[in-house]
Amino acid sequence: MTEHAAHAEPAAHEHPAYPVGLRLAGRRVVVFGGGQVAQRRLPALIAAGARVTLVSPSATPSVDAMAEAGEITWIKRRYEAGDLADTWYALVATSDPAANEAISAEAERTRTWCVRSDDAAAATAWTPATGHSEGVTVAVLTGHDPRRSAAVRDAIVEGLRDGSLAAPAHRSRTPFVALVGGGPGDPDLITVRGRRLLAEADVVIADRLGPRDLLSELPPHVEVIDAAKIPYGRFMAQEAINNALIEHAKAGKSVVRLKGGDPFVFGRGMEEAQALAAEGIACTVVPGISSSISVPGAAGIPVTHRGVAHEFTVVSGHVAPDDPRSLVDWASLARLTGTLVILMGVDKIGRIAETLIAHGKSPGTPLALVQEGTTAAQRRVDATLATVADTVRAQEVRPPAVIVIGDVVAEGPDKPLS
Repeated sequence: MTEHAAHAEPAAHEHPAYPVGLRLAGRRVVVFGGGQVAQRRLPALIAAGARVTLVSPSATPSVDAMAEAGEITWIKRRYEAGDLADTWYALVATSDPAANEAISAEAERTRTWCVRSDDAAAATAWTPATGHSEGVTVAVLTGHDPRRSAAVRDAIVEGLRDGSLAAPAHRSRTPFVALVGGGPGDPDLITVRGRRLLAEADVVIADRLGPRDLLSELPPHVEVIDAAKIPYGRFMAQEAINNALIEHAKAGKSVVRLKGGDPFVFGRGMEEAQALAAEGIACTVVPGISSSISVPGAAGIPVTHRGVAHEFTVVSGHVAPDDPRSLVDWASLARLTGTLVILMGVDKIGRIAETLIAHGKSPGTPLALVQEGTTAAQRRVDATLATVADTVRAQEVRPPAVIVIGDVVAEGPDKPLS
């Protein structure tokens, strides 16, 4: 063995990759191949502000849509020498090995960092598995094992999101007010953004119908206020909640108003947003999964179904049809052939059913009441418009329950959904 051989440098691919964050805003990036790899990688390049050129004779519909929207420039042909002129970064994802080799060779000559989807060892750059949480970007490289990279990334991101992995908060974090839709009840059905804001809150004002299990996960310093127990004084309940939001926001606290379902679906979210705006306080609205769709789905009822229902209507049932305050046109609803979903209507369902029948709806129209939907206490009770009043009494159905009226109630899988 010669001295030269004894001290030979290892092959390039044996060295670990040097991690770096590329700032591609306004810089030319070229992607070769318009298939599934490009479809996955292009959104991040676009979000980074890169001037993306796609070189490919064909593309997936999603990539085509990016070109149609002007997010990328699409040159509809195969690779040609010189395509990497003035390019900072290249992604090679064609199905032509010879073209991939030629592009790599040009990238080497032009000092362009180049990712190869077909041969990582031949690339000059690797794409890490990336994820985002709480303003942090996580990027993981584990050599040539992308599945392991993705698994490590997922573990880190999930840890940041659920609090099991502590990340020091930024010292200059700006206080915020957020109206967060908590979803129908199952704590797993809150959005990722909603859960993150909860973890950052100083004060949480929670509804009875919000996902209560999430409150036990909050750190001890967080003040949790039950909206139903705010002392009203001379204010009505909603005014008292509005004032609590304003008071804590003006005290410099980060405040989350945790609501069941979606803040703007019978949740009075707009009233709270308007009250905050009147005091010059900005708020973030985080949409939630509405119980009007999710609860029927959890009970195996599709609100629409091909050949059965082409539309669904969501109605608040907290005011009876014969109440002068009602804004619902029940006569028109009775004539619809689609699905009718009623929220907050358990105690009024008898009068609602009578009204629908009086305006022409068949007494035999199927109906289901789904109580405590998406929670461990969920139960489904079936009836018809003609029998629902007696069924509610006999089965002791209690709020919260979502009522679904229409032929879709008879649809669904043979086995229960989970």
